[in-house]
Amino acid sequence: MFNIKEKNIDLGDGRIITLETGKMARQADGAVLLKMGKTMLLATVVSAKDAREDTDFIPLSVEYKEKYASSGRIPGGFLKREARPSDYEILISRLVDRALRPLFPNDYHAETFVTINLISADIDIIPDALAGLAASAALSISDIPFNGPMSEVRVARINGSFIVNPTATQLKDADMDLMVGATFDNILMVEGEMKEVSEADMIEALRVAHQAIKVQCRAQMEFAGEAGKGAKREYCHEENDEDLKKKVWDETYDKCYQVAKSAIADKHKREEAFTEVIEGFLSQYSEEDEVNVNLVGKYYNEVVREAARRLVLDEGIRLDGRKSDQIRPIVCEIDPLPATHGSSLFTRGETQSLTTVTLGTKLDEKIIDDVLNQGTEKFTLHYNFPPFSTGEAKPARGVSRREIGHGNLAHRALKNMMPPDTENPYTVRVVSDILESNGSSSMATVCAGTLALMDAGVQLRKPVSGIAMGLISDQESGKYAILSDILGDEDHLGDMDFKVTGTRDGITATQMDIKVEGLSFEVLTKALDQAREGRMHILDIMKNTIESPRPELKPHAPRIEMLTIPKDMIGALIGPGGKVIQEIQRETGTTIVVEEVNGCGDVNVFGENKEAITAALEWIKRIVAVPEVGQVYKGKVKTIVQFGAFVEILPNKDGLLHISEIDWKKVRTVDEVLKVGDEVEVKLIDIDPKTGKLKLSRKVLLPRPPREEGGERHWQGNRKN
Repeated sequence: MFNIKEKNIDLGDGRIITLETGKMARQADGAVLLKMGKTMLLATVVSAKDAREDTDFIPLSVEYKEKYASSGRIPGGFLKREARPSDYEILISRLVDRALRPLFPNDYHAETFVTINLISADIDIIPDALAGLAASAALSISDIPFNGPMSEVRVARINGSFIVNPTATQLKDADMDLMVGATFDNILMVEGEMKEVSEADMIEALRVAHQAIKVQCRAQMEFAGEAGKGAKREYCHEENDEDLKKKVWDETYDKCYQVAKSAIADKHKREEAFTEVIEGFLSQYSEEDEVNVNLVGKYYNEVVREAARRLVLDEGIRLDGRKSDQIRPIVCEIDPLPATHGSSLFTRGETQSLTTVTLGTKLDEKIIDDVLNQGTEKFTLHYNFPPFSTGEAKPARGVSRREIGHGNLAHRALKNMMPPDTENPYTVRVVSDILESNGSSSMATVCAGTLALMDAGVQLRKPVSGIAMGLISDQESGKYAILSDILGDEDHLGDMDFKVTGTRDGITATQMDIKVEGLSFEVLTKALDQAREGRMHILDIMKNTIESPRPELKPHAPRIEMLTIPKDMIGALIGPGGKVIQEIQRETGTTIVVEEVNGCGDVNVFGENKEAITAALEWIKRIVAVPEVGQVYKGKVKTIVQFGAFVEILPNKDGLLHISEIDWKKVRTVDEVLKVGDEVEVKLIDIDPKTGKLKLSRKVLLPRPPREEGGERHWQGNRKN
């Protein structure tokens, strides 16, 4: 019934990856089951036979999904089923998409769906490093046109050594974590975070990753030969008119070149100038003339792209007139929003980020409940890209995958520079709202985030800046130009989009997409060196605005005080059903969080003013205080009995004030001196070693009355009798 084909890939350290097809999902155009240990990924690909009308791109959809059953868990929520993809699933989908998309033929426009399901999970095997391999293998054995194979691996540096696809346990000790996607010949995609590593170390990591990917690509080629469907399908998704193409090029190229050379810095004015050229070309046709406007637009876009590229390669002039390594004017501002805990406005050319920082308690931590990852996160960063930032007239509909991806990059850039938990008890949320966009708003977010955090008084270890690099190259002539701080247009017409963030001492995060074949490590090294110069330039400008974090929080920012209590006192502080801690919060207007850490109770008191926090702390200290013999306490009479009164000297700690210890003079009944609710100063004179009962005295705090003359002698005489 089944025609199963398998291929094993040896990672070189005893671990084996197995590719299998022919058993599951046989009606898909391509289906591969990837197995490694107990982890299993099922990748399927399906592509429509024909393209939709007027489609001039590849409508590719990549979905990575994790099944809760794969790790023996039931989803949370009311419905108890997998719902919308998590941020983690979206990020993995993006990683695979970015590596696959450049490998489809430029003229292939059929809707294509790639789905990768995690159906069995080994808790120590990270599936994101296997998803790209599974997807590529499924495409390779299908009849879908695909210029692969490719694969993705994670490379981490642990204790000075590079490890390919480390375990989750090993990854905890890494100072470099890179995901790399590549074909047998070329690197396609890089994304990762680092703890201030050098440019040379990053290049070495890429070399290690590419060697491992070559092995996996070779295995896919052999697998496709054994299990593939044979020849790729034939298609015709484009119509072309060579005469019209020549006419568009002949009549518009020189004009486009002049527009590009005019160095118009304003994006919209530059678009208008290019639009005038094509409108002038179309004006020669009347309504009766049969001209394919869509084809004209397609050919004209090629003209604009080539004109802008040749201008850079031949004359070293960019669209806005800058030199290749020149960065646009930068304006930094802190505290533009006085009511926030921290804020900044970072403007670079026509890209602008308004960023805020909010400080919260442990209760505000982000809860992570993914299939393989559970826990909380104290530092979050959110990136918003509203349509008005590019002048588009359209509604904002939820958070896009692009926003999640850009926010994740900025988050990775900053998180390793956050102060340790022992120095920062706050939950920190950074929000970047992009107000203008023309090139690398994610890098503007990194810079604005740094400024806003320092404005809030968060003690960042070091300031972080980011820059987006581009590349324009010509394989025939060997010419290339590395561009610093690229425009949005340069991103579209270039061969590489390379984002790098870091401190003065090293790289903290990177994201790279390469659109051209044969990019050498020499060019990558030059791009990294040029990026470092740009980062230093930006850091110098940021330093002029704020050199170091504010030493104190802003007056209106909430405060947190911490104290440690014995583990066995946690219950007393919380009280039955939370009664005690709720009362403290209600009466003082604070928020109190108690957590058991390392055998002790860590207590965080969060309040809007010092007075409230002080009141709460004193209350807590009274609850957890241990009574000491000889100490004087201000207590409250709780109960009166015939032989004395029970006085609460500390919360939930009563002691007996015996009738004989109330006063020096003889007290016939307790009611003569004390009533329930009275506040009275008492001294703890003894603690019963067996029962722990407290013995109190009031009279020892009162002046002793003088003895009557002869009274003592008469008393002694009576004792003898």
